[in-house]
Amino acid sequence: MSTSLVSELERLAEALEGEHLAGTEIPLAAMAEKIAKSLGVKPDEVAILGVSTRWRHLHFLVPQALKNVGFIPLTSTSALAARTVRDNRPEINNNFSAVRHATVFEGVKAATTTGESIQKIISAPILCEGKVVGVMQVSRKGLTPAEAGPDFAAEDVGKVLAVCRPLGKLVRHLAGE
Repeated sequence: MSTSLVSELERLAEALEGEHLAGTEIPLAAMAEKIAKSLGVKPDEVAILGVSTRWRHLHFLVPQALKNVGFIPLTSTSALAARTVRDNRPEINNNFSAVRHATVFEGVKAATTTGESIQKIISAPILCEGKVVGVMQVSRKGLTPAEAGPDFAAEDVGKVLAVCRPLGKLVRHLAGE
């Protein structure tokens, strides 16, 4: 993960907090594209979800194509993102297609998504002031695990966590909670 990307996210988070810029447009889709590039995945393979404590669910902030598709209840026993929130720990799974999980979001095919199955995934909590406010998921999609690309490694989890740190304030701002 490039330190310039982490620094850019930190500057944006500080600007939001320091000036209390209500209604400021946060270029989250552009940030997700930079995150994807730095991790060697496609832009639609980076998802950022916000936690709604009021409604007790996760909702997609990125990719744009999934924003209006639905939400994931925090009580879901089959959703990796919900487990990431509950356990407050990152997880890597290089055999994700073989694990029972909700596939409704994978099936969405839009201009910005491929609709292919997730074969490999990293799921990490996004924290703000010690509280989980969101989840970042980085995946590799394809028809088979081999076609999806190389396995994720512990080093990749470290890169994702480095980006999750400054994302906390941004996601809290976007979620409005």
